[in-house]
Amino acid sequence: MLVLIVLLVSWLIFRAIGAAGVQALASWQNSALYALTVMFFFTATAHFNKMKHDLARMIPSYFPRPLLIVYITGVLELLGATGLVLPEFRRLAGVCLIALLIGMFIANVNAAQKGVTLRDKPATPLWLRTPMQALFIALLWWSTRA
Repeated sequence: MLVLIVLLVSWLIFRAIGAAGVQALASWQNSALYALTVMFFFTATAHFNKMKHDLARMIPSYFPRPLLIVYITGVLELLGATGLVLPEFRRLAGVCLIALLIGMFIANVNAAQKGVTLRDKPATPLWLRTPMQALFIALLWWSTRA
């Protein structure tokens, strides 16, 4: 849920900066792009701090080396977030991040089904996680098609 708050608050802040005259943030679409960048940098940090072990428990047991997968997905999130702000890579980064979100949804489903905790709190329930993932994917598609 915190991820959704980070996305929405940063989107509103960027849009306000755009309304104040910063041309790069003058549209909802461009503001969403930069908010997604903030969101992915924010979520990537969890892949490298003490929360990484919680994330590793989310990964289904049929995947080998879950901690390595956590590190790899964190690097992919950082690369994707960087690509979003580079116009020549924006579309590719958007498509790759969409694929990553779809792939990582498997871990979200597993976490919800197994009752995995993140920072001693239950993982986001699927009734909320599913529309959140859909929102992230839709915003990525929309904002990288400017």
